[in-house]
Amino acid sequence: MDSIENTALIGALLKVRNIEDLQTLKTATGSSQDFNDKSVNIEKIADYPGGINTLRQEVADLLYVDGVNSDAKTVKTDVVFIVEKDGSISNVHAQGDNFTFNRQAEIALYSISEKFSPAVVKGDPTRFRFRIPLTLTMTD
Repeated sequence: MDSIENTALIGALLKVRNIEDLQTLKTATGSSQDFNDKSVNIEKIADYPGGINTLRQEVADLLYVDGVNSDAKTVKTDVVFIVEKDGSISNVHAQGDNFTFNRQAEIALYSISEKFSPAVVKGDPTRFRFRIPLTLTMTD
């Protein structure tokens, strides 16, 4: 990926996040039993084809490392997102000390190629909050 493609992806990320924020405002508060609420008996959690290590590797391959600006040798972030009932992802938010790494991690998550198998509650697919920690070690 080059800087022009990365700039386009940042623009797309902003558009997606604005749309998701607007959808959140339209949804009535407390109207759904989504996410991994401890009071809900989850029969099956959301899963990425090939497992968590496959997901981590795909995200690592999609990260635009040249877009991360850091004086620190190691940067970390926690990426939280929703696996929807259809296996797609939404509401990707990365929180860490490095803003540029957070944005690159969000772009990478939105860019993954496969859909998740959704979580299941009472035999029905349900939304599920997923968290993946990421660490990037910069080399000279």
